[in-house]
Amino acid sequence: MKFGKIIAAGVLAASLAMPAASFAADKPVVGLVMKSLANEFFKNMLEGAKAHEAKRGDYKLKAVGMQSETDIETQINAVESFITEKVNAIVIAPADSRALVPPLKRAMEAGITVVNFDVALDEKAKKEAGVELAFVGPDNRAGAKMAGEALAKKLGEGGKVVIIEGNPGADNAAQRKLGFEDAIKDGKLKLLDSRTAHWETEEANSVFANMLTAHPDIQGVMAANDSMAVGVVKAIEAAGKTGKIEVIGFDNIPAVQPLLKEKKMLATVDQFGQQMAANAIDKALGVLAVGAPLKGWVKTDIKLVTSDDVK
Repeated sequence: MKFGKIIAAGVLAASLAMPAASFAADKPVVGLVMKSLANEFFKNMLEGAKAHEAKRGDYKLKAVGMQSETDIETQINAVESFITEKVNAIVIAPADSRALVPPLKRAMEAGITVVNFDVALDEKAKKEAGVELAFVGPDNRAGAKMAGEALAKKLGEGGKVVIIEGNPGADNAAQRKLGFEDAIKDGKLKLLDSRTAHWETEEANSVFANMLTAHPDIQGVMAANDSMAVGVVKAIEAAGKTGKIEVIGFDNIPAVQPLLKEKKMLATVDQFGQQMAANAIDKALGVLAVGAPLKGWVKTDIKLVTSDDVK
């Protein structure tokens, strides 16, 4: 089942899938492990998952969120707890693409279906763990390049830009940085600096303020998510440079809608986040029902969003 217009989910089927008879006998329990609930993207995701649970009515949802984007231990502990509780499926947006592979392998060995969405697990880590896992989700590199191209078109050749990176341990952060770099190369922009702000608004505000001090001639900012883009916009306003520096982001969270409308941001990329966990849960329930894993990479939709798309 495809639940609305979706963007990301990675599916890992347990090596010992739950039999169809067990699925039919009782409501399966799905453990949802998200990243920071301080991030509006994941707040919306949780709302979407709760609405999905109520709409389907054929499974029980248990949701866990992190305190911050770097709170990896909370995710690991959540997986371990769900293994102990013997949930039927774990649906997870990993904060670290390598660190979560071992606990997820243990879950799979315990007969739990694991769905990895939003951020792909590291291919090398999966190979080292001896597991073959599918991925259903967006091409983050292509999405970032799409936003970067909009910035390159706006600035023209020689435009001076910086990158605000996501969590270095996350695959989507790495892919988005690569996409930005692709756009910089193709658009013949000049990259002045690139630093991580770990997906966080306040950290991005501080990081960009320091960048601006070092490079007062910055013309454009490529933020790997919208939460960081919001922090960048605040720093631009504090420096009295509103309208002089273009900003792009990724996620299309509600907080950036007014920024796009007021031309404080140039563009973002929509991942349809509110439907993301719901779709991943559908995939997990589907695997439980048929007892067969999904394979390969199923690419899902992304969309460039500019002020023209904001009502």
